[in-house]
Amino acid sequence: MSFDVTAFRAHFPSLDSGLAFFDGPGGTQTPRPVAEAIMATMTSPISNRGTVSATELRAGQVVADFRAAYADLLGVPADGIVHGRSATQLTYDFSRHLAKTWRPGDEIVVSRLDHDSNIRPWLQAATAAGVTVRWLEIDPATTELILPDSFSERTRLVAVTAASNVLGTVPPIRRIADLAHAAGALLYVDGVHYAAHRFVDVPALGADLFVCSPYKFFGPHCGVLAADPALLASLWPDKLIPSSDAVPERFEFGTLPYEQLAGATAAVSFLAASSPASQSSSPSSSFSSRRAGLERSFQAVHAHESMLRARVESGLGAFAVHSVAADRTPTLLVSLDGRDARDIQKFLAARDVLAPAGSFYAHEPFEALQLPNPSLRIGLAAYNTVGEVDRLLDGLSASVA
Repeated sequence: MSFDVTAFRAHFPSLDSGLAFFDGPGGTQTPRPVAEAIMATMTSPISNRGTVSATELRAGQVVADFRAAYADLLGVPADGIVHGRSATQLTYDFSRHLAKTWRPGDEIVVSRLDHDSNIRPWLQAATAAGVTVRWLEIDPATTELILPDSFSERTRLVAVTAASNVLGTVPPIRRIADLAHAAGALLYVDGVHYAAHRFVDVPALGADLFVCSPYKFFGPHCGVLAADPALLASLWPDKLIPSSDAVPERFEFGTLPYEQLAGATAAVSFLAASSPASQSSSPSSSFSSRRAGLERSFQAVHAHESMLRARVESGLGAFAVHSVAADRTPTLLVSLDGRDARDIQKFLAARDVLAPAGSFYAHEPFEALQLPNPSLRIGLAAYNTVGEVDRLLDGLSASVA
């Protein structure tokens, strides 16, 4: 399935800067429809949600549209969608909610592959609750997780990423889900990096709770959690007495940022309208057709990004490539012996090519695999082009000349 990258790029004002952005894993650029949705909401007559005035009803509609959009994106019911300030904040919140049900002698499982936001909240909650922590280790030869034959019947939670934000490794989430559920445990999936590159079907993955971040796929800075509403109904957060007890509202603390929700909604509709079959459609396509559009768009984007990744890999020359898993996203972690990756980052930036150096909150993978810290991360996004990849490769080659 072809992908018209030129037509896609035309929606992004920042791409007119001449900069080549290979920093997508840290946050993508913003298309015009998303910015316009934010501005239109902020400047429209709007109040806090209510049932009397038109302004109150408008606020309620913004929230309803947001939940419908992320239901379409993630494949769960709309009342299973929770807004948060970030995926990190949501994970901290739900670690506390879930830890209320843990008892000494229980176990949780975390992974060495994960971003620290899907490790530290669980470790801290486990310490407070007095439960044991088990680890899924990484095979250094493949950068893939080493899975057990089973989890203990004492396991209450397994927390794992759907895709590594530094290595791109995509673990077998469905298999992990089956192991977790066979032990009677819940599966919490960090889908922040995964949702930026793959079509998401939370029930098919087997995730009980799944978090993602719209700013990784052209939206504003916030987090979204998806779960079965029945599971959410079984959890009670610490909350204010007057605030709603309804699901999912009881997990959203304080007044919601309506303009942010509108921008996040627009990002989903923009993606749904970006497939070859949908590019003539308005970004405000109906909810009933949006999920089908999303699936087509992600198929087209995946093919485009995979082609670019292969081109990058073929031209890396003397650089060591640490991203080697069989199934992975278009994100490459590379290093050069004897060179500080920050110097290479600065060299590329002087050529208007942006590829960051660091460890990117992936503390455990860097420690487990003894990766050079900092390393250079090359993150491809849908708006990248062959010409930009060639500029990157030329810059990398010149940096070692």
